[in-house]
Amino acid sequence: MTASSPVALVFGGSRGIGAACVEALAAAGWQVAFTYVSRAPGNSPHRAYPVDIRDAAAVAGAFAQVEADLGAAPTAVVANAGINVPGAPLAQFDPDAFRRLVEVNLVGAFNILAEAARRVRDGGAIVAVTTSLVRHPVPGTGPYTASKAAVESLVRAMAKELAGRRIRVNGVAPGPVDTDLFNAGKTEEVKQRMAAFSPFNRIGRPAEVAQVVRFLVSEESSWIHGQIVQPNGGMA
Repeated sequence: MTASSPVALVFGGSRGIGAACVEALAAAGWQVAFTYVSRAPGNSPHRAYPVDIRDAAAVAGAFAQVEADLGAAPTAVVANAGINVPGAPLAQFDPDAFRRLVEVNLVGAFNILAEAARRVRDGGAIVAVTTSLVRHPVPGTGPYTASKAAVESLVRAMAKELAGRRIRVNGVAPGPVDTDLFNAGKTEEVKQRMAAFSPFNRIGRPAEVAQVVRFLVSEESSWIHGQIVQPNGGMA
């Protein structure tokens, strides 16, 4: 990696899938910067910025800071930042919890994707992380899934809008992955039940998703555009 290496900006890169994306992109020769909210990085060799993605001005500020610090606008942006809340059937779901999901997972993603559309270099790539649950409904997950399904709609529209600048826009929709977000509040029994969604009978690893993201922002995927790729171990 050198000062002339292309720049990648990962929103939500301090842990889980986002942190794995940071490492995968850095290993592939990118200059990588990332954002965080609650967990400040320790001795990370990469630029890190505290950003509340619900704040459009804060998101725009991250892009400006990356360009100032690394000397170039991002060639790749990964919209990974998001939250989950305890699941429940729709009839019992807390409206305030749903509002939090929408504010972070949808409004936050909108802020990232809209600014990326303005700031990513021509010929670059944008990837939004969603979920395979959009196509594989599970009781109690409807509000979370809805917030991610809306992001996939943004991805598909942006793919049409940015094609003239040769910017590729895709989504990555993992199945269950071994992250803090996935494990929070789940018993071992629930985790095993979700592992059984895959015929391999296991939960995915963050690095397995990150390698798909790395591929999608690379020139190796030059003919993949407007797609939702599902690294989910054959989830059914």
